[in-house]
Amino acid sequence: VQLQASGGGLVQPGGSLRLSCAASGSLFRVNFMGWYRQVPGKERELVAGIIVGGSTNYADSVKGRFTISRDNNKNTVHLQMNALKPEDTAVYYCNSGRPPSPNWGQGTLVTVSS
Repeated sequence: VQLQASGGGLVQPGGSLRLSCAASGSLFRVNFMGWYRQVPGKERELVAGIIVGGSTNYADSVKGRFTISRDNNKNTVHLQMNALKPEDTAVYYCNSGRPPSPNWGQGTLVTVSS
């Protein structure tokens, strides 16, 4: 399954963005989908994950602000990001599986700045 992340951009602190991940194939058999982020010089980190049954998990740094969701009928995964902070600035990627697929795609850049 090929994945393409989109929806990034420039937003002021406190603002919101909704990222989308479009899959080239069906997600019904893909148990785990995750949103990751990476800043230069740091390792890529898992921000939010969701399994096919709908259970979710979040990094402590985004709990209460980010919400991950999936629509298996539309082969999409979303990340709703609210109350954004400058430290959320990163390139965001979606990926499937645990461990994640080696194909990370281009990601989408989120910049939180005034």
